[in-house]
Amino acid sequence: MPRKRKAENPSDSGPGSSKRKLSDNKTTEPSAKIVLSALDLKSLLTDKSWSKQLSEEFDKAYFRQIEKQLAKDFKDGKTVFPPQNEIFNAFSLTPFEKVNVVILGQDPYHDDGQAHGLSFSVKPGVKFPPSLKNIFKELQKEYGKYTIPENGSLEAWAKQGILLLNATLTVEAHKANSHSKYGWLKFTDSVLQAINEKKSNVVFILWGGFAHKKASFIDVSKHTVIKTAHPSPLSFSKFLGCNCFKLANEALANYGKPEIDWQL
Repeated sequence: MPRKRKAENPSDSGPGSSKRKLSDNKTTEPSAKIVLSALDLKSLLTDKSWSKQLSEEFDKAYFRQIEKQLAKDFKDGKTVFPPQNEIFNAFSLTPFEKVNVVILGQDPYHDDGQAHGLSFSVKPGVKFPPSLKNIFKELQKEYGKYTIPENGSLEAWAKQGILLLNATLTVEAHKANSHSKYGWLKFTDSVLQAINEKKSNVVFILWGGFAHKKASFIDVSKHTVIKTAHPSPLSFSKFLGCNCFKLANEALANYGKPEIDWQL
């Protein structure tokens, strides 16, 4: 009598199976479940010059983890700033070859409608955050005829070659520094390293202790580093009168580069 064939368990076959059949009919458990990210951050970086400079970073494990974590946040219904299409706004407005100045922030504004991918900048119609107010106060002190602008968008600076970079590129709504451990710091450190290594005569404006630590990436024999206090209300008394904007223009002039028109 023919031996009866054991009925197949539906859970042991098909695309949802957790086992793989080998040629000798044995089975083995996969060493790790592969989870594909639902978010392709690389596609959001539309500037070709930056895509070329940062191409290796997109394939690293830490960057894949950023994608997975953000995808989970969106799936869980969390509000993340800035909007996805503005995460890389600083790079879109200031291509790699046009970077002459870097102003480094810590993480995006976390209140509704503020963040749009540029450090310290807000969209037109949004109330000035305290740090931005103090930046304009310092500009008035340095340039007596400086007029406080009607809106807080710093896009005009970005288009003149100022990379307005936050060290962390996303944040959960109303939770400051909530994405600081996602892996963004590794990514933006690689941005600073690329500028340092592949460009020359760039002015880095570093406000506050957090930004000052990034000076370790910068070769001062071919770049200028300007360190001052942070423009937040907590350190504004030390920030006021720092002359950082005039110092930046003096450095650019010494390099034979156009000075920045700070008036917005």
